[in-house]
Amino acid sequence: MRLKVIQKVLGLLLSIFSVALLPPLLIAQWTRDGAGNAFAIAIVVILFAGLALWAPVRNVKREMKLRDGFIIVVLFWVILGTSGSIPFMLVEGLEMSPPDAIFESLSGLTTTGATVIVGIDALPPSILFYRQLLQWLGGMGIIVLAVAILPILGVGGMQLYRAETPGPMKDTKLTPRITETAKALWYIYLGLTVACAASYFFAGMDLFDALSHSFSTVAIGGFSTHDLSLGYFDNPLIEAIAVLFMFLAGINFSLHFLSWRKRNAKPYFFDSEFRMYAAVTVTVCLICSAGLSLTLYQDDWVEAFRLGIFQAVSIGTTTGFTTAGFQTWPGFLPLLLLFASFIGACAGSTGGGIKVVRFLLLYKQGRREILRLIHPNAIIPIKMGGRPVSDRIVDAVWGFFATYVAVFAVLLLSVMATGLDQVTAFSAVAACLNNLGPGLGEVSAHYGALPDETKLILSFAMVLGRLEIFTLLVLLTPSFWRT
Repeated sequence: MRLKVIQKVLGLLLSIFSVALLPPLLIAQWTRDGAGNAFAIAIVVILFAGLALWAPVRNVKREMKLRDGFIIVVLFWVILGTSGSIPFMLVEGLEMSPPDAIFESLSGLTTTGATVIVGIDALPPSILFYRQLLQWLGGMGIIVLAVAILPILGVGGMQLYRAETPGPMKDTKLTPRITETAKALWYIYLGLTVACAASYFFAGMDLFDALSHSFSTVAIGGFSTHDLSLGYFDNPLIEAIAVLFMFLAGINFSLHFLSWRKRNAKPYFFDSEFRMYAAVTVTVCLICSAGLSLTLYQDDWVEAFRLGIFQAVSIGTTTGFTTAGFQTWPGFLPLLLLFASFIGACAGSTGGGIKVVRFLLLYKQGRREILRLIHPNAIIPIKMGGRPVSDRIVDAVWGFFATYVAVFAVLLLSVMATGLDQVTAFSAVAACLNNLGPGLGEVSAHYGALPDETKLILSFAMVLGRLEIFTLLVLLTPSFWRT
């Protein structure tokens, strides 16, 4: 374990994050919204802490091991979540306690979109922009951004990239060098953000709202500058744009890269995960739309399809935007949407959930076991994209699923022990672990009324979900710390 390398990278990343607070500071100074001092103090504190870590070891040049990458990723999310809470605690009028501020900060960085704030419309513009910026930085992972410059500082980046993106296909690189991979991911991410912001603007949003909502749309975050979320605009065109970009952001970014490089859409349609992602999304859209047209909107099937499609894509991709109170929809529809968030988006996207590729592999494995009962001696390989999948990957997916269920159960019991009812506790844990945001029961609108201990448990769940459980849990195993 290379402690000096870990210290150097953490110092560097904190310093980078302090610079990211400059735009909210400039907005606060421009609008004179009273939050300027809070951001100025936060920048000084975070920058000083980063430089204090980096300066003593700035000349250290050693290759980082995979174990170091796991430590850096986990420590950075914990430290960054804590540091990001400073502006929330210092802004006058918010009066946020440390648990509330940490919850809000981590919710943004993990692109969960759950909030403890009531009265979002009345917040200072700089705080509104800061919340959206947190989600945009967390969407692709600020660590992946830093990977692009780590080789310049004498620290290898592949270990950090693997730890940050621990999906089943984590060894796949878009380009031969990790630096170019990180740059390619961010070019795509930035391009989608610009396109989304421009589309929102021309659809009727002002420039501030267009840019702010493009951040949370492409990041699949769900934070909004209004209490009513996108329902505030009551604009079918804006909702259609949101549906499009939420769907695109939920696709594996390597497919975007390949499609752009080949100048055609074939990589999407030849990818089995994308096909299942599209099929699940369309199915949930149709069920919700049909359910609404048969109950609440019997005389207005257009409105039923408009609401059903938007909420199905928003919740299914774990974005969390709302245009209607889906929590009060009749029958099984609210629970269906919540279950859709367990599947989530594709691996390699900005979305949360267990990921479509894992469910696809679980389905293929289950089908293989049924066939083995019929043909005990048959050799039946599992294939993805026409290629056999190794048993090691299948075992890893089953291991992840089993661990997810166990972690969910422990978190659910822990949250219920703090006094929450079953519906609220189940949906809150699901929303935070899947990085979704809105839940059912007491957390259908916001999380502000929950006890502080509950918020801290759910903050832990957000980080677990963002790092796909194993990245954090591996640090709790004794074998990890053995030399």
